[in-house]
Amino acid sequence: MASPSDVVQQGKIQIYSPSNDEVSAFWRDKYEKDAKKYWDIFYKRHQDKFFKDRHYLEKEWGHHFSEEGTRAILEVGCGAGNTIFPLLAAYPDIFVHACDFSPRAVNLVKMHKDFTEARVNAFVSDLTVDDLSMHLAPSSVDIITMMFVLSAVSPEKMPTVVQNIRKVLKPNGRILFRDYAIGDLAQERFTGKEQKISENFYVRGDGTRAFYFADEFLRNLFEENGFSMVEHVLCCKQVENRSRELVMNRRWVQAVFQLADTKCISGAKTKDESLHLQEGCERKDDVNGFEIDISDGVAVEMFGISSSSEEIIEISIRDYFFKIKVLSKEYQHTCPSTGLMLWESARLMASVLAANQEITSGKRVLELGCGCAGVCSMIAVGSADLVVATDGDTKALDLLTQNVASNVKPQFLDSLHVKRLEWGNEDDTEAIKKLSDKGFDIIIGTDVTYVKEAIIPLFATARALISTGVSGESNKDRGLILCHVLRRVDEARILSAAARYGFKLVERWPESDETLNSSYGGGIIKNWLSNCQYEVPSTALNIMYFHIA
Repeated sequence: MASPSDVVQQGKIQIYSPSNDEVSAFWRDKYEKDAKKYWDIFYKRHQDKFFKDRHYLEKEWGHHFSEEGTRAILEVGCGAGNTIFPLLAAYPDIFVHACDFSPRAVNLVKMHKDFTEARVNAFVSDLTVDDLSMHLAPSSVDIITMMFVLSAVSPEKMPTVVQNIRKVLKPNGRILFRDYAIGDLAQERFTGKEQKISENFYVRGDGTRAFYFADEFLRNLFEENGFSMVEHVLCCKQVENRSRELVMNRRWVQAVFQLADTKCISGAKTKDESLHLQEGCERKDDVNGFEIDISDGVAVEMFGISSSSEEIIEISIRDYFFKIKVLSKEYQHTCPSTGLMLWESARLMASVLAANQEITSGKRVLELGCGCAGVCSMIAVGSADLVVATDGDTKALDLLTQNVASNVKPQFLDSLHVKRLEWGNEDDTEAIKKLSDKGFDIIIGTDVTYVKEAIIPLFATARALISTGVSGESNKDRGLILCHVLRRVDEARILSAAARYGFKLVERWPESDETLNSSYGGGIIKNWLSNCQYEVPSTALNIMYFHIA
């Protein structure tokens, strides 16, 4: 039989999130492929409540909009219309074309109380793919506004967007540009969070993306595609939350571009006259007057806005009722951690434990990979002598700690410990052993068998922590219970790893093999399920019950 420590010698196995900042190739491709879907979900959730109307446009660029003969405007990435409607109110003679690749965003524009087809043409268009000249006549637009939109496009596709909008801009037209700049606090906050896609390009928690522009990159991007930069301002602004004594430094770039073969537009600043960042960022503005577009994650931590990435779900299991904080469903499809949600296998196992308290009564119980919910551990602690709920994901442990504190009765809190345990990590394993020097009688794992590289470390860790009892004592009261849906790992691989570390399959469900458990009386799991009367929602759910061989 292999030693539990052997697994450590195999080198670090990728079970948990990678230690570097970059997302995997799989997720990078997924964010690109599903970019439209993520923004559609964003507008479904926030409607028109997320960004403030951009009334600063009149102050910053009023001279461009008020010029005689300026009538046709194109708003690229119009969102919910936060640029469109302030412009319509300030300049009654303009007509605005507005496009976005999110159908839900365009629909929000059309539902706005000030929308009228006499002044607004709103349409769906993905400028990285669709030909803009199919919607608008070539050389027909006087001004194109790009407000925090190009940052949502992957850098590789930005030239396509610039070439696309060039087709519809008049020879003497201009592009008014404002977007995130490198060094912005929002960018700094991505550091170490495994949300980096490429240089200066990141993914937020909701799957939307943000690029942070360097001056040279921005200038080269437009110059290489037929434009010249005629105005440029690199801005720094401090936003203060006085009640929380917090200050946030925001940086953004503001620029005006025109076609390279056009004479300098009237009123534009020359290259030498363009404004630059003032070091020190002395100016402070209270958050109540905040006008800079702000990402959700920064708002949450800087200003105490309720997080939209988590939600409370209510669970009723026999006589138990839990309110569990998990990752919101709208974020689960982008989250690389599987421990931030409640899986159906955990519900089934929790129901089994609630109806069959003899499984854990008076015993030392260890839960492996319990994620943020921990419902099995919270039920077990009502009858067990000791329960240790473990996971290898830091965020899952944070939520688990909160869920335990808000759901477990005070008299049981001292018996339930939340600990980090990365399978195959000797330091983590030794720390768990200190909580129970005799090992654990019952080890539980729900949906912990979906990564094939993790199966060996899983059983090695279980073998190192399970109680071996005393000589001559029966193993019937000690075991490893796995409840899962078989996904990328088949049963043969699981049984092979179990045997390697001295575990014998006593019974499986469904389709139990009676020859497996004849010496134990048979029908163990069947009896558990008949007691709990749980309506199994999926025939794919499995339970495997192991003893030490």
